[in-house]
Amino acid sequence: MSTNLEIEIEFLILILLLVSTIVAVIGRRFRIPYTVGLVLAGLALSLRGPIDIYVSPKLFLSLFLPPLLFEAAFYLNFEEFRRNLSTIVLLAVPGVLITMFLVGAVVSIGGGLTLPIALVFGSLIAATDPVAVVGIFRKLGAPKRLEVLLEGESLLNDGTAIVIFNLTLAFVASGDFNLINGLTDFVRIAGGGLMVGLAFGWLFASLINRIDDHLVEITLTTILAFGSFLVAEDLLHVSGVLAVVAAGIVSGNVDPRGMSPTTRIVVFNFWEYTAYLANSAVFLVIGLQIDLPALINSWQSILWAIGAVLVSRAVVIYIFSNLGRSIPLSWRHVLFWGGLRGAIALALALSLPPGLEPYRETVILMTFGVVLFSIVGQGYTMDRLLLRLKVLIRSEEQLEYESRQARALATRAGYEHIQRLSEDGLISLHTWETLQPILKLRMDALTAAIQETLRDFPDLEAQELLTARREMLRAQRGMLATLRRNGVVSEVTYEELVAEVDVALESDLEAWKRQALKDKPDENICQLLMVVVQARDLESASNALSMRGIRATRIRSMGGFLRQRNHLLLVGIPEGKLDLAVEALKRSCRSRVEYLSSPIESAPHILPQPIEVQVRGATVFVFNVDRCEVF
Repeated sequence: MSTNLEIEIEFLILILLLVSTIVAVIGRRFRIPYTVGLVLAGLALSLRGPIDIYVSPKLFLSLFLPPLLFEAAFYLNFEEFRRNLSTIVLLAVPGVLITMFLVGAVVSIGGGLTLPIALVFGSLIAATDPVAVVGIFRKLGAPKRLEVLLEGESLLNDGTAIVIFNLTLAFVASGDFNLINGLTDFVRIAGGGLMVGLAFGWLFASLINRIDDHLVEITLTTILAFGSFLVAEDLLHVSGVLAVVAAGIVSGNVDPRGMSPTTRIVVFNFWEYTAYLANSAVFLVIGLQIDLPALINSWQSILWAIGAVLVSRAVVIYIFSNLGRSIPLSWRHVLFWGGLRGAIALALALSLPPGLEPYRETVILMTFGVVLFSIVGQGYTMDRLLLRLKVLIRSEEQLEYESRQARALATRAGYEHIQRLSEDGLISLHTWETLQPILKLRMDALTAAIQETLRDFPDLEAQELLTARREMLRAQRGMLATLRRNGVVSEVTYEELVAEVDVALESDLEAWKRQALKDKPDENICQLLMVVVQARDLESASNALSMRGIRATRIRSMGGFLRQRNHLLLVGIPEGKLDLAVEALKRSCRSRVEYLSSPIESAPHILPQPIEVQVRGATVFVFNVDRCEVF
């Protein structure tokens, strides 16, 4: 019996993964936000018949919430977050309280709920979930500060809303509320969660800074994400959500300094994939659990709830956004419409105790209605709103370049299609010979127009160069993986070469761009390095410097007591780049032991004996430069 159940669970997981993959492919094809597509897919599946999937609210929060929160906090731009902290805190703490009271007041009037139950609904619906919106931001290239404002607010108001929800629920259950005790509990639970997260984040950051093994570091970050949540919630009874957020911010902004580029990329990719799986499960379950007939029957209460949420969101955004750093009006419109509700609101609604009947079912249906409207309605229209408000500003040059490139690609596609038809005998050779010069002339003209645009606007050329460079490096990484898999290169060689590629992916792109565009070299070269490297380290050293945008000139020589070929690199160091160059040489040129054969002086007739010699990876001489001219 248990075996059959396990098989059914495995099949269900595989089906959900397959559905999420299909939705992702279709969504990309038809430009539908991924999370919106998942909800619609789950809703479509539930219409075919009842699908009994029950996930307890506690399991829902402890299993799916930590990876989503940790991944978002791990990637958060801390400097931008710090600069906008006052606005984010205003939106996430007082904003949640105002939302609770406004929503509670409106739905108690029109939703048929008593005021205490309406306040419970207001507290659980106050948490925003911008997963769908942030995904659109990253895809379309919205301003980073706008993304940080929306995501930072969500990270903090999740914890605030859960704390206030539990306090409100306790008030409804006991009928007694003390303002001082309530404030004390709020500070204890929220502050305790932040302290737990900061402590765990700092502890694990210290451990990771001493380790350079991507498997171990992935394991440590996994323990950090789930462990901080469980310790805070179950052992210390403080906010697990805020603990995960604090731990993610600390580890994401401290740990990378102690990670090698390869490890950093692997860890980031792991959490990106983990968040993808959690999002897929969450939004599919949302769609599967929606009871559409029940929602239709409760349409009046749901409309009141949607109206209350939108009104409260408008009040919070347009008032509090004036109190911190200045925010453009168009951004405020985006923040207002981007206040989606999602997984946390549903989990809190489903966790309501049976003692709240006969209102419990109404609250759950209202929550599902608001979530469905926000994800499908607001999430689906967000990209259009961004374009209409001109938040994503594209210059005339970019539009012209896109137009010319699209025409060139379309013309080439037509040329190749007609050519294939001719080769297959579907059109006559005479027709092909007539069309071919016309299409060729058109392609040449469009190619020349593209090149003219790139020459006239170097920023466009630079952006295309950087994109091509990233794709080139990713292709190199893929080929290295293939070579290792086929046994062409050893694991040691693979790791060394992959590290070089990963360093290039994270190198100084501006310096590389100047070099690629053949601009004048930096005029502020203030130091000259003379680096002596052995022949076996030459390519690694030159490549490491080049990937960091630092040029080097080679001079071949022979010498040293080993009588081996060595090379002299002359490296011009711009101001502030000395440590970067030395670090590149340190990583690429390694000290090692070699053996020098020497006869025994007292017995020359005996065969030479090996003498162990310690060879330094690179010998560096540093000279200050007052003036540098390149001819």
